[in-house]
Amino acid sequence: MKIQTVKHSVSKVAGLIAIALTTALFSLPALAGIGEAVNRMNQKPQSSSKETPTAPASTTTEPTAPAPMTTEPAAPTPTTQEPQSKPQAAASGTIVDVASSNSSFKTLTAALKAAGLTQQLSGKGPYTVFAPTDAAFAALPEGTVEKLLKPENKEVLKKILSYHVVSGKVESTDLKTGQVQTVEGAPVEVSVSGSSVMVNDAKVTTPDIKATNGVIHVIDKVILPPGI
Repeated sequence: MKIQTVKHSVSKVAGLIAIALTTALFSLPALAGIGEAVNRMNQKPQSSSKETPTAPASTTTEPTAPAPMTTEPAAPTPTTQEPQSKPQAAASGTIVDVASSNSSFKTLTAALKAAGLTQQLSGKGPYTVFAPTDAAFAALPEGTVEKLLKPENKEVLKKILSYHVVSGKVESTDLKTGQVQTVEGAPVEVSVSGSSVMVNDAKVTTPDIKATNGVIHVIDKVILPPGI
């Protein structure tokens, strides 16, 4: 009787154990799910670091300071020089004064004195003189100037020099092609071509040297009157 009771108790316990095991098996997934849910609930949500809102980039550009302007010095305005005319002597004296102060007229000055024409060409005038330079006198045959300066040849010298003198003030703009009467009495032949002026076979190299009693035109040759 006891043995049966024990067996009956053992089998009852075994049944209970089986039921418990079966229940446990079926409960494991649920418990696992519950555990996971609990874990999720227990886990604090990771605090997402709040990003500091970035201020929108300013669209307004600060004005750039203007670069200092370096003022370059203005280029000098080119000055256009007008073509200079041939130098002219100032009217600082008479024809004789101007001739004697010019280093190119040493022979002419000496010849005027030797011929006795200094006083006449220092007078009121006016006169126009075609004045040979020293080089023009030097181009004469050798010994000619020395011979003419001798007192015995004064009249010949006066005739030659007077052939270079015209009464009145005749500037280069007044000269025209043709004959011009001289103080000597015989005319000279003037030839004008553009800016070129010829007196007989002598060329005017410097025109219009002014004097208080007339004008001088420089020529490159000594011109001789007819018969000399």
